[in-house]
Amino acid sequence: MKKTNQHICYLLLMLSSFAFAQKSPYFLEGQAPDTGKKEWKLNKSMSDEFDGKRINESKWKTSGGWIGRAPGLFQEENISQKDGNLQILAKKLPKAILKGNKTFNYGGGKVESYTGATYGYYEAKMKANQTFMSSTFWLINNRRGAEGCNRRTTELDIQECFGKTTTDKKFTQKFNTRMNANLHSRDIPEGCNYKKDRSPTKGIIENGTVYDDYHVYGCWWKSKDEVWFYLDGKLVNKVTPPADFDLEMTLRMVVETYDWNPAPTKGNGGMNLPKKDRTTYYDWVRSWKLK
Repeated sequence: MKKTNQHICYLLLMLSSFAFAQKSPYFLEGQAPDTGKKEWKLNKSMSDEFDGKRINESKWKTSGGWIGRAPGLFQEENISQKDGNLQILAKKLPKAILKGNKTFNYGGGKVESYTGATYGYYEAKMKANQTFMSSTFWLINNRRGAEGCNRRTTELDIQECFGKTTTDKKFTQKFNTRMNANLHSRDIPEGCNYKKDRSPTKGIIENGTVYDDYHVYGCWWKSKDEVWFYLDGKLVNKVTPPADFDLEMTLRMVVETYDWNPAPTKGNGGMNLPKKDRTTYYDWVRSWKLK
């Protein structure tokens, strides 16, 4: 057989193996929700195994829009795909950058899906970086062009964590040993009967941290008023959103800075670590719909 034909056969085998292997979200035995006669179907436009040499630019946007929360600037140069992972680097900038009257001293990155969706299951296998900057997996709606009471923000945070805590605020002390999920409702137009609030969920990682190994963070956005969170295939919590969760959202993977876990005034916040420890790794991201 010619080398070209061998290559084609290998690619077909890989594609068929993928299609065969991925039939449903990752659940531990006995933890899968009862979906009746409905079956899970992969939403390919919001899923990726990150096995190629380059980021799939038809699925993922890596620039434009939100530039980051100062002092953390989103830079495309910090985003790469290699070794079967999407990788986002956290770094200290060699020189401060001024943008929009704000000073940026650190670099991170934002990867966002072009496609949006509503109800379904969303999961990522990821390994966090060890710095004070974040490692995240979440969804948010786009208010642009929305009208009436739909011109509001709904945000579904499946995992927000960081490697090092720089503050003595109590709620931040275990952000490197747990799943930190949240539902947000805000920016509600006047006269609309929606509640501005949030609904946090925490799942403890057993005998480990967010950065010493990969963990699977998942969420079943079941309906406008019911969301289930999963950690490593195990159900953590069932949550009622603070307002109707029925707006289409896009998916994001972001490394940023938080004002509630600020850049360190003492020490380096992990920025002296090797690149491999300052990188957030996404082995895969999968989005599912029920047939």
